[in-house]
Amino acid sequence: MQAKRELPLIIIVLLPFFYLIYIWEQLPDKVPMHWNIRGEIDRYGDKTELILLTVLLSLVTYIFFLVILKIDPKNKLRKMGHKFHVIKFLMTTFMSVLSLVIIISIKNASLDNTNYYLLVGALYIVLGNYFKTIRPNYFIGIRTPWTLESENVWKKTHKLGGLMWFAGGIVVVLSSLFLERQMTVLILMIVTGIISIVPIIQSYVLYQNEKSLSH
Repeated sequence: MQAKRELPLIIIVLLPFFYLIYIWEQLPDKVPMHWNIRGEIDRYGDKTELILLTVLLSLVTYIFFLVILKIDPKNKLRKMGHKFHVIKFLMTTFMSVLSLVIIISIKNASLDNTNYYLLVGALYIVLGNYFKTIRPNYFIGIRTPWTLESENVWKKTHKLGGLMWFAGGIVVVLSSLFLERQMTVLILMIVTGIISIVPIIQSYVLYQNEKSLSH
């Protein structure tokens, strides 16, 4: 049963590697490896770097989720049941798709900003939808000293965080569809900062309020 559940994910993890093998002979020895904020190529590298890229993104993500399930000291992740495997599937698939988009961009020597930012925005939306289902643990979610100290603070922080990540994802998706690259990058940075920092501040405030009420 376990093998059957993991097989589709293993195939997804390997897709970028298989695609890279398929187009390998079509790639020049030196390929574009980085673009600046204006979409201009500012670094070339050996095409063998792409092998490391495909391994690092999807495979490492997949292995990470396998490892944390084994070493979770209080088995909180296992208690999430199906929800944990959904998050693992989503994150691994996202990294695999991102790898494919990067390889295609490098093959065509052109960066389509819409693809990248749509992916990031979609990820924020999906993760935001699942935030409230994440149980307190040391590996995934908004892990601050205050959320880890209080389950009530964890739940309230992830409820707000989920709403913010969902809304932030919609903003990123819309900006990638209708705005220019530089403005989209700016909006992505601002949105990421807000949805990351505000829940952390909220967790601290909630914990201090809870602490003061207990005295």
